Amino acid sequence: KLPFAIGKTEEGCDIFSGRWVRDELTRPLYEESECPYIQPQLTCQEHGRPDKEYQKWQWQPYGCDLPRFNATLMLESLRGKRMMFVGDSLNRGQYVSMVCLLHRILPPNAKSLESSIDQSLTVFRAKDYNATIEFNWAPFLLESNSDNAIVHRVDDRMVKKGSINKHGKNWKGVDVLVFNTYLWWMTGRKMKFLKGSFKDEKKDIEELTTEDAYRVAMKSMLKWVRKNMDRNKTRVFFTSMSPLHIKSQEWGGEPGGNCYNETTLIEDPNYWGSENKNIMQVIAEEFGKSKYPITFLNITQLSSYRKDAHTSIYKKQWSPLTPEQLANPISYADCVHWCLPGLQDTWNELLFTKLFYP
Repeated sequence: KLPFAIGKTEEGCDIFSGRWVRDELTRPLYEESECPYIQPQLTCQEHGRPDKEYQKWQWQPYGCDLPRFNATLMLESLRGKRMMFVGDSLNRGQYVSMVCLLHRILPPNAKSLESSIDQSLTVFRAKDYNATIEFNWAPFLLESNSDNAIVHRVDDRMVKKGSINKHGKNWKGVDVLVFNTYLWWMTGRKMKFLKGSFKDEKKDIEELTTEDAYRVAMKSMLKWVRKNMDRNKTRVFFTSMSPLHIKSQEWGGEPGGNCYNETTLIEDPNYWGSENKNIMQVIAEEFGKSKYPITFLNITQLSSYRKDAHTSIYKKQWSPLTPEQLANPISYADCVHWCLPGLQDTWNELLFTKLFYP
């Protein structure tokens, strides 16, 4: 029996296979304005998004129902424990969604959220439960030159081989661990792997294809988990790649468009965008060999239908927009990140389901 399990999902039900249905009654699961923890780059209503339709969809698996997200059960189960999300800004979105889903049942003085100075570690405390929900910025899981959580827009990305312990020291003693890593590997060119130190004047660099580089990271992560986690006490999750909607031609839209102004879903159940299927293959192969049970949260296809759910232009802009950009909103629409509340709440409902009803 897996730790935290209180039941199991119906026989033969794949919760990741299904369709989106309108839900005016129970959605959204919280209001944007009542969750103070959402970063300004995810608060779409505050930044002028005119519709709320994207908040009203519920994921309906074929042949079974998802259990309702139960914040009290989640916090009771995390009493005296730590839950941590590890990865990039997409995983941080899922982390913030989880905090928004849980904080509502806590009185104001019974919760806090603190970040380290460099924002690489964020900790939400539910004081009466002695529980923490944490986020660790580690876009490659391995040590990299993009590890600064504030300043990381590095063109020439470089990852250090055999360096998982740099971030791994933060994961020790965690009871529920949720990893993701994908977007940062997608540079369109070979990935640079450093042997030695970032401080070395002359760097010893090996170049690997995206798939080979990603495989190195998966092997490192699985090895770390096997060596450091107790399968009788801890649960480890891995969230699959979050899809982009940067080319509207992929879903039969006008050439040159993207997620900007998209308010409807993609109806084709077989739709698959430009997400790298070879990466999925690498994950399948490496997880298949793992001696440690890792729960895979396959959010890719169900999220790919949701071209309506991105932050688009409705977010805090880090630098002032130029007149050219303002004249052409498509040019600065963010078709990577997701509005909250929204799609990522569903990711956490799936996590909830797999945690308690594996």
